[in-house]
Amino acid sequence: MAPSEDHILTFQDCLVALMIAVSASDSNLRTSELVKIETTVNNLPVFGTYDLDRMRETAQMIFDLFEEEDGLDALFGLIRGNLPEKFYETAYALACDVAVADGTLRETELRLLEEIRYELNIDRLHAAAIERGARARHMTE
Repeated sequence: MAPSEDHILTFQDCLVALMIAVSASDSNLRTSELVKIETTVNNLPVFGTYDLDRMRETAQMIFDLFEEEDGLDALFGLIRGNLPEKFYETAYALACDVAVADGTLRETELRLLEEIRYELNIDRLHAAAIERGARARHMTE
């Protein structure tokens, strides 16, 4: 499902979409992941001009895409078409933060992060640094 005419994806929508996709990848939106997304959107400068009302539509778009057989491919097509390359590493970092927010990395989250790395052409060394930063920020003990 492509975004509706009144919901053309902004670069911030793309960042939100990937965070929601990671959270939904195991078919269970955990509270800690949703809180992480909300906190991220409310606090990071990249979202300073973001219309928070768009989050619900973006989330629904992700849920609809995940119902389709080729939904993940469609999602990445939308992301590559609407997210400037300079935000690719930001997108990956935000996705990693959501994946580790609940303290457990599930296989489906790991596979989606791998796919994001591939689709956004994130260099393996940069990806490792981003992943390590996410782990360090979310350590509990």
